[in-house]
Amino acid sequence: MSQSREIQMHIAQMEDIRSILNSMKNLAFIEIHKLTRYQIMQGQAVANIENAARDFLNFYPLPVTDDNATSICILVGAERGFCGDFNESLIKAIGANAYSGVIAIGSRLSNKLADSSLEVIDSIEGANVAEEVPVVLGRLINTVSSFPLAKGGMSYRAINAASATLQLTVVYHDNIPGQINRRQILPPFPSHQPKPAYGNPPVLNLEPYDFFSDLTDQYLFAILHEVFYISLLAENQRRLQHLEGAVKHLDDETENLRKKSHIYRQEEITEEIEVILLNSEIG
Repeated sequence: MSQSREIQMHIAQMEDIRSILNSMKNLAFIEIHKLTRYQIMQGQAVANIENAARDFLNFYPLPVTDDNATSICILVGAERGFCGDFNESLIKAIGANAYSGVIAIGSRLSNKLADSSLEVIDSIEGANVAEEVPVVLGRLINTVSSFPLAKGGMSYRAINAASATLQLTVVYHDNIPGQINRRQILPPFPSHQPKPAYGNPPVLNLEPYDFFSDLTDQYLFAILHEVFYISLLAENQRRLQHLEGAVKHLDDETENLRKKSHIYRQEEITEEIEVILLNSEIG
């Protein structure tokens, strides 16, 4: 087979790969737009709950957390590839001794953690698209609920009892390139500093303990959705960036191969003409 023919076959293979990568790039682009909307709406829900909690905790403060409390990390990684060092940077960010145990979200992250010294409590498959986030969160809640310190549920009484012995922190990529965030979700509202804005406590239709139990349930539901949407958004942004680079590289390589193919074809044509002229002279 001639060199120009071999190159043409190689070009056809590269064009097939380019078509696949470009489709993946378009899917990531669509997912980014969808997740951006979800994140904005979920962020507003979290802010509203935090405002309500601020008013409540001004009159019903949570106990101070013990510095020796068991600290568990929920590490939100990537389920799919084509996103660079997304998972590796998360592992480096938390350090070897920062947490007593890790709950890994994402199959590829779990594989990376197998070679680390971190104690993995559970590994959960991550979401590929936004619609899969509730399913992943359901599995995560089941894991957290199995902790001995969480057996009492997420009520105000249970939090009072467990806050001195358990901290639950989510570590994830922000949608700002290169930024990794840490958010403590249990005990909830860790950054709240009581500053009464009103002289009288809020009027409640429930007992304070029952109200805060429901509020905490809503908060955990909302903030975990927000975190997972942000992480999946950052993952798709990274994937889009890498796929764009891969598509551009393929386009450049394909153009170079076309130029080589033209050169080889010209040489082959020249050789064919020389053979024809030689045969005509002999004849």
